[in-house]
Amino acid sequence: DHIAYQEKYQQYVAPTQQDIFIQGLLSPERLLNIVKDFILFEAGVVKKIARFQQFFSINKIIERIKPVRNGKRKGGVIWHTQGSGKSLTMAMLARKIQDTINNPQIILVTDRIDLDGQITKTLQKVEVDVINAASGKQLVSLLKGNGDFVITTIINKFDAAVKSLSDNQLTSHNIFVLIDEAHRTQHGIFNVNMEKVLPNACFIVFTGTPLMKKQKNTANKFGGIIDTYPISEAVEDGAIVPILYEGRLAVQDVNRKVLDKSVDMVMEDLEEYHRVDLKKKMSRARLITKTEQNIDQIAFDISKHFQSNWGKDKTGIHSGFRGMVVCPDKLTAVKYKKAFDLIGKVKTEVVMSAPDTRENNEDIHSSESPEVTQYYELLKTKYGQRIDEDIIQQYEKGENIELLIVIDKLLTGFDVPQTIVMYLCRKLREHTLLQAIARVNRVFPGKDYGYIIDYAGIMEELQEALENYSGDDNSFDPKDLAGSLTDISQEINKLPLAHTDLLNIFKTINNKQNIDEYIVFLSDQYIRDDFYNKFNVFARILKVALSSIDFHNQTPEQEIKQYKDDLKKFAGIRVAANSIYLDKISFTQYEKQLQKLLDQHVITEEIIRLVEPLNILDTEAFAEEVEKLIGPRAKAEKIAAATSKYLSINIDANPALFKKLSELISETIAEMRANRLSEIEALRRLTDYKEQAAKGFSDDIPDIIKEKSRNIAVFQLLKKESDLIDKEVEITKMFDEIVSKFEVIDWHKRTDIINKIELDFGDYLMDVFDVSMAKADELTKKLIDIAIANR
Repeated sequence: DHIAYQEKYQQYVAPTQQDIFIQGLLSPERLLNIVKDFILFEAGVVKKIARFQQFFSINKIIERIKPVRNGKRKGGVIWHTQGSGKSLTMAMLARKIQDTINNPQIILVTDRIDLDGQITKTLQKVEVDVINAASGKQLVSLLKGNGDFVITTIINKFDAAVKSLSDNQLTSHNIFVLIDEAHRTQHGIFNVNMEKVLPNACFIVFTGTPLMKKQKNTANKFGGIIDTYPISEAVEDGAIVPILYEGRLAVQDVNRKVLDKSVDMVMEDLEEYHRVDLKKKMSRARLITKTEQNIDQIAFDISKHFQSNWGKDKTGIHSGFRGMVVCPDKLTAVKYKKAFDLIGKVKTEVVMSAPDTRENNEDIHSSESPEVTQYYELLKTKYGQRIDEDIIQQYEKGENIELLIVIDKLLTGFDVPQTIVMYLCRKLREHTLLQAIARVNRVFPGKDYGYIIDYAGIMEELQEALENYSGDDNSFDPKDLAGSLTDISQEINKLPLAHTDLLNIFKTINNKQNIDEYIVFLSDQYIRDDFYNKFNVFARILKVALSSIDFHNQTPEQEIKQYKDDLKKFAGIRVAANSIYLDKISFTQYEKQLQKLLDQHVITEEIIRLVEPLNILDTEAFAEEVEKLIGPRAKAEKIAAATSKYLSINIDANPALFKKLSELISETIAEMRANRLSEIEALRRLTDYKEQAAKGFSDDIPDIIKEKSRNIAVFQLLKKESDLIDKEVEITKMFDEIVSKFEVIDWHKRTDIINKIELDFGDYLMDVFDVSMAKADELTKKLIDIAIANR
């Protein structure tokens, strides 16, 4: 072996994936670095380990900030796409800076109160000393101090603090300003006042949305781009899920003549230029989308779509997924809530600020309308003072909220991985659009995609972002936007190929109507694995397709029927194959989705759940199950798989017999598959082996031994000992007598009893039959194992 090893490694040997992982993670210097600086314990319970982009970006930052040149340290910009763990990156970075730089001052700035609270809680959970500045005055005091903690604040307080320090510069080069979401705060960050007050501070800005080229040029003044982790890489790595887009249209029949006449009557006292201006404002307000009929129609469509895809199935089990409905203003949000309640298919709640805070000042739907005020009072009565916190907690962990109805709140910085779909009933633009849709890209078990269902027509805005921000100096780099949104039609376009890939597995089968041929063909484990994988891909994409209106409108009914029929057919084949070959393959990731898909689109009962493998000892039930199969070959395969599984589970109860039967079954199946043995003869033999396994003994067992199962197993093991021929019955009876003498409750767990049995029976073998000590010990241990397995 050593010579073979030397010969192998005298030449170049390509590293395996495991080699790469071991070298990348377990090299001493890197492993110690990870253990020390890149593992956090959230609330002292949940261990979180840095992903590779966090590890490398933090180390890049640390190397960048170490040197002091011309009295200051070099900062820069980190762009890690939404959902890739930006908050934890900042927490790990803060700890690393504290360990690397002597007496640093770290200020973490966000642009919204909810984000400020969120990042503060994140730092507290991972045991970073943090103080949240409640006012600009407190922030000034903290900045003048020399505390060894992280300060969190929002941009307006930071601006106020900077202005109050305008005559009192803070010149330390150990001040680090970490900015969250640099796009929105850039005007407060990169201004002249800040450079005057904090002339030597190191600015490190973080963003989760693509940087515009102009911003990249500006960022160069502060150190340039440090690290990027774009959307496409995050999807490829599995850090986030891809997002599918589907546009929907609520068709409205407008009586234009009557409407124009009525509008003119309302405006008859206005001057012409006032009429034109008012009509423009009406158009911008998109009042037609806020009509009760439109709201009712969309609410019904949303209810049906969510319930059929992610609501409760026929057994009453919920998928666990959640969704968001984005509305243009508070009054419209309240109207949607009432419409959802009236329909009664989904459970919803509204998240909004108090009515006296206008979120959209140009919206003619006043946030102070009596309907909004009344509903907000209802929220206070229902949830108390912590309205938002309680609603979010119920949405994330409870069962009473499936859809959140939102206006502006929660479109950024809101991370609930169960959120799988966002229904857009308002226009969003640029960064707000990209940040909002990222609410559905978080990874969660069973979640293959996030979905954006668009009732507001944002494709124009998205196209504008892709075109207007990819040409001139103010544009995004196209590669940075890659993967931000995928049209659902692109995923549906994969359906024919997935369908063909599945069919091609069985292209050599002559009779496509004979399920037995499919089952025989799947006897090869490699082919079965390929079938299981391709079937799951086909089922997953078909589920996406069947949820799309365009798919139904653009695909012939006969073609859709063929897809559904094949889903039913191959689901049945999968169930049969899994039952016959008793594969230990887990389908838990897809089973709920597949079951819902079958419940919704296929009229069938028998393939909703997998057939549980039957115990061969349940003779009647087993025989009934086997009789359902067509043809001797399928029956033989079923008996062989079930019996082999029984033998492997119970091998310790009768190792001599069960090992022999396992070998006979393998030989019989191999001969049948090689056509060296007829299917009828194979079925006869396998039935006989199954009966022997069920009985637990062969026909050559003396009657005096058959009284106890352990005696049968002991006798059959002794039959294999050439030195003990014709003495098997006597030795078996003596072993039973010795064990029976010590049989008390849980005797097999007591070392003292096991030792006594070993001593007494070992002495018996050596004294009566002149067995060597080593052989006596070996045989005694084997028989005790049999006794324990048959207790």
